[in-house]
Amino acid sequence: MKLHEVRARRSVEAPPRRDQLAWKIAEVAAERVPVPPEVVEMIGNRIIDNAAVAAAALTRGPVVAARDQALAHPYTPGATVVGVERAVRVSPEWAAWANGVAVRELDFHDTYLAADYSHPGDNIPPVLAVAQHTGRGGAELVHGIATAYEIQVDLVTGICLHEHRIDHIAHLGPSAVAGIGALLGLPPEPIYQAVGQALHTTTTTRQARKGEISTWKAYAPAFAGKTAVEAVDRAMRGQTSPAPIYEGEDGVVAWLLGGPDAVYRVALPEPGEPRRGILATYPKEHSAEYQSQALIDLARRLRTRLPGAGSSLGAGSSTASSEASFEVDVAAIRQIVIHTSHHTHHVIGTGAGDPQKTDPTASRETLDHSIMYIFAVALQDGTWHHERSYAPERAARPDTVALWHRIRTVEDPQWTRRYHATDPAERAFGGRVEVTLVDGTSIVDEIAVADAHPAGARPFRRADYVAKLRTLAEGVVSAAEQDRFLDLVGRLDTLTPAELAGLTLVADALALETGGTRGVFA
Repeated sequence: MKLHEVRARRSVEAPPRRDQLAWKIAEVAAERVPVPPEVVEMIGNRIIDNAAVAAAALTRGPVVAARDQALAHPYTPGATVVGVERAVRVSPEWAAWANGVAVRELDFHDTYLAADYSHPGDNIPPVLAVAQHTGRGGAELVHGIATAYEIQVDLVTGICLHEHRIDHIAHLGPSAVAGIGALLGLPPEPIYQAVGQALHTTTTTRQARKGEISTWKAYAPAFAGKTAVEAVDRAMRGQTSPAPIYEGEDGVVAWLLGGPDAVYRVALPEPGEPRRGILATYPKEHSAEYQSQALIDLARRLRTRLPGAGSSLGAGSSTASSEASFEVDVAAIRQIVIHTSHHTHHVIGTGAGDPQKTDPTASRETLDHSIMYIFAVALQDGTWHHERSYAPERAARPDTVALWHRIRTVEDPQWTRRYHATDPAERAFGGRVEVTLVDGTSIVDEIAVADAHPAGARPFRRADYVAKLRTLAEGVVSAAEQDRFLDLVGRLDTLTPAELAGLTLVADALALETGGTRGVFA
């Protein structure tokens, strides 16, 4: 990897194109390098993962609306829409839109955390849509996805957006463009122009994930993917974009990020270096914001060390009932303090200062970003479910509300340091939990990474991704259709264009309705 310095420049000293970050991204995307087998395997895992979480979300409002919009744009050859018969094709940017919303809706697919946040799997829908529309095969698709992941990981590692209240999809537009450019085998020039256009039009504020979080949270990455498709199309037609987009006097760094004196350092692959960024990313076992994954696992581990309701069971008792039947005595708990990183405290903890994060009537999207709520439910239930754990009646349970309001987070410098550690063995996204009981007893436990993390207690393997698909697609997608899809993924890098057109799950007839939503695109 080669480190590149990125800073704002006055117009009179604008850097030559070769020194601009957008051009360097374009050069990486334009180079065709072999994709290592372990990267191919992981790409297959993430395609399965995306399919699983999309299947589980097919009947949810934002997904239905996005699908209806896409189906109003039929196109030949076009691309497929998840859940819909494969003979139905829509314009690729609208397929990227509908499929991107389906993948993101439950906040249940992969993640990468560094200087900023990201869900790199958001790159897959636009790259796959363009591959289907343009008749590419598995080898081209793998190259495109590996490139998109690489650029996403590199940007997220080097440039922090959230400290300037910029939403993380600002890194997704350029990475999706890079993936599409690599897929199509484009030279640097159009990729460079499309990177500039995508970044210029997808740099938005973090209000999308603040306060009362709306359904737009699922649409935001789909918007970036759709924009990336359009930007590449525009650039291929010879059209240009604002430049230098990162370094310009009125560009992103100068006015939206660190300012005229800020310096960012972004590491990108050297010529000929394999794109291995996807291997630094990690899956989700639970349908919740990633920084809650480890803490859900800790809650499940900690719960039977607490007093049980309706019994004399004490903390640490070796006679605790099984996890499945154990009921926590909420009245015995005085307070719970979660010591964690700056990011966790300020994004999903009490450090955010959002009263909505403790509101029993808050939206699902808001509850998903409240570690206080998530930890309370996981502690009580010993499990986490993508629907039941967010149900309005679950959030309104008086005992849950009482426990929820006794939980707070504090930033711990050691957890912040570990969050940003460059050594994978030291990097951590968990925290230390202190439970204080009414009788003064203190129960303390901690966890560094989620059980499903590559360094966790039960790292996800191909069988775990398949099991996730089987569980989430049950009753929505037939077993035969799942088998057909998994067979294609197993041969991913050798798929013909005709086979790649089938790399989308079709739902059972009774599981999918058009939805009947109405808008401009009736």
